[in-house]
Amino acid sequence: MNLIQALVNAIRLPELRNKILFTGGILIIFRFFANVAVPGASQTALANLFNSQALLGLLDLFSGGGLSRFSVVAMGMNPYINATIARPTASPCCSRTPAPPSSRCSTGSSASRSSSC
Repeated sequence: MNLIQALVNAIRLPELRNKILFTGGILIIFRFFANVAVPGASQTALANLFNSQALLGLLDLFSGGGLSRFSVVAMGMNPYINATIARPTASPCCSRTPAPPSSRCSTGSSASRSSSC
């Protein structure tokens, strides 16, 4: 009952309700375009490729099945999402991979901060 009460309270606040509705709308649009295949792609060749490669099957699992359907969203968003996840993960173990830039500025006086903050 506590979860239902929390959802009711969240919907009562107009700012939070707008954010929840926007997020839900974006998810619906994303899932719709995840089912739109790129024209000219051979579905049988894609099925054979994904069945023979375990790593591609894992990436397809993370994409919600959009990669094996060769969807519009998979070709546009998946490389960005995968790179966003893989880069910070690889940084500590690979010395050649630079760490992603920090979103926070260093602490200290305003005179000692760099202009990039």
